[in-house]
Amino acid sequence: MCGGAEFVQNSERYRVFFPNPKARLPVLQKDGSIVMVPWGRRENQPGNTPQGGWARLESIQRGAWQQFNPKPVKIVVTSFMEKDEAEQSRWFPLESHEIIQGLLATDGSFQRVYVVTEPHPQSTHDSGRWPRVISLETAVDKGESTLDEPEQTSLI
Repeated sequence: MCGGAEFVQNSERYRVFFPNPKARLPVLQKDGSIVMVPWGRRENQPGNTPQGGWARLESIQRGAWQQFNPKPVKIVVTSFMEKDEAEQSRWFPLESHEIIQGLLATDGSFQRVYVVTEPHPQSTHDSGRWPRVISLETAVDKGESTLDEPEQTSLI
């Protein structure tokens, strides 16, 4: 399900975990720079975006996120973590050309990023869900698009 992420910023390696209310994920902008965006929303945090840090691809395609002006974004991490059946953390590295697809949700002055998930046989989480991993080259080659096109993503 992706409960943690590892990324490099200013030549330093960081690990962030969703339960931390200050968790932020690195999002790639059109100009190639990275902006750190709050990861989801927790129960006691302000705003009306959904609680949690994940957005099911099927719910996005059904329009469930429309009220939050959803934008597909690229989350640039080196690996992600999910817990297995024994609640042990397992890290899954990404290739240098891979990114995680995210959804940028806006609620008034709040912007939050959610990890887009889909069913995946490699998932060790009891939900059977996995972050939507996309090849950066494929996404850039095909240009800007929407979240409902399986092999594409657009830049913010």
